[in-house]
Amino acid sequence: MNAKPIEITAKELLGNPNYQAICYGGYRKNTREIEPTIAEIKEDLKILAALNIKIVRTYNVHFKEVSNLLEAITQLKKEESNFEMYVMLGAWIDCKNAWTDLEPIHNQESDRNAIEIAEAVRLTNAYPEIIKIIAVGNEAMVKWATSYYVSPNIILKWVNHLQDLKKQNKLSNQVWITSSDDFASWGGGDTSYHTKDLEDLIKAVDYISMHTYPYHNTHYNPDFWQTSSNENHFDELQKVETAMVRVQLFAQKQFENVKAYVHSIIPNKPIHIGETGWASSSDGHYGVHGSKASDEYKQALYYQSMRAWTNKENITCFYFEAFDEPWKDSHNKNGSENHFGIFTVDGKAKFALWNSVDKKIFSNLKRNGNKIEKTYSGDKELLMKSILAPPKKG
Repeated sequence: MNAKPIEITAKELLGNPNYQAICYGGYRKNTREIEPTIAEIKEDLKILAALNIKIVRTYNVHFKEVSNLLEAITQLKKEESNFEMYVMLGAWIDCKNAWTDLEPIHNQESDRNAIEIAEAVRLTNAYPEIIKIIAVGNEAMVKWATSYYVSPNIILKWVNHLQDLKKQNKLSNQVWITSSDDFASWGGGDTSYHTKDLEDLIKAVDYISMHTYPYHNTHYNPDFWQTSSNENHFDELQKVETAMVRVQLFAQKQFENVKAYVHSIIPNKPIHIGETGWASSSDGHYGVHGSKASDEYKQALYYQSMRAWTNKENITCFYFEAFDEPWKDSHNKNGSENHFGIFTVDGKAKFALWNSVDKKIFSNLKRNGNKIEKTYSGDKELLMKSILAPPKKG
């Protein structure tokens, strides 16, 4: 029998490369009305644990998925005394009239927010060995989230509420509170976000959870992505690999920009990456007729370079995401939102994880009854045929 792991806190988890992190959704169908079962989630957690992932991030508490996840972790800990998995629990925050036919009112909030926060507190108190972080909102302040974003004072209100509960011993004072949002929302981009409320929020959270998506910028801000004339003599693969180095630097720059702003307000405030990822397929902006960013080879380069950089710098990176989730763009199965996983829905390991398959770390594991095998039947030559270099500038 292995000794039971000692109680560990968010402060010790974050920034520790021995505790790899990932964003998790277990939905297997193209609707969230079909929830993943406890048995299905246990399958997923065993697969993730084989990759040394020990922290999973969730997004809301109003679906049964989260309670099933917490129960799945509890069962696995009973079944295997050395099983370790922790949760960054997301509480979804919306503005008034979000997701309705009415005009969203961004400086007022949805009545549901209070219910969401109360349930997050209840779950955190019910599973203190598992839930170590509460994130108030997901991309809830960034202004391109036009259907639901809120002004920072609304996030601040709930962060302060949770911090007050800690002071009143109604929530463990070891639980860390944050909001997980785009780099711009944390002051790393447009100065219109630099407000007194944001400064107060930076002071109120225990750490900053920022998102960076070079992938989406291959379409929206493509300068860094496109190939220049001095690369004309490169072959396609050299163009791809050179572009992916620029991609990595782009992500690092967004992180550094957030750090510069945050540390101008509170030096040494911890900053980690709450979300970053790369889709392996797209029929839209990022596909063959768009930025040509989407394939498993580029996804693998991004996954590996982000893991290497964040591990070296002691930054926790919640990579987006574990498994493809077909509900994300339910009307278009080829939409990029459905293809951010490092595993397919049926449990195939994408190119980023082929080495892990070779090491046989998944040998007794299955998803939906399928063994964990390589995509493309392991045929790298076939995979490489899908790769396109970025478009030329101009």
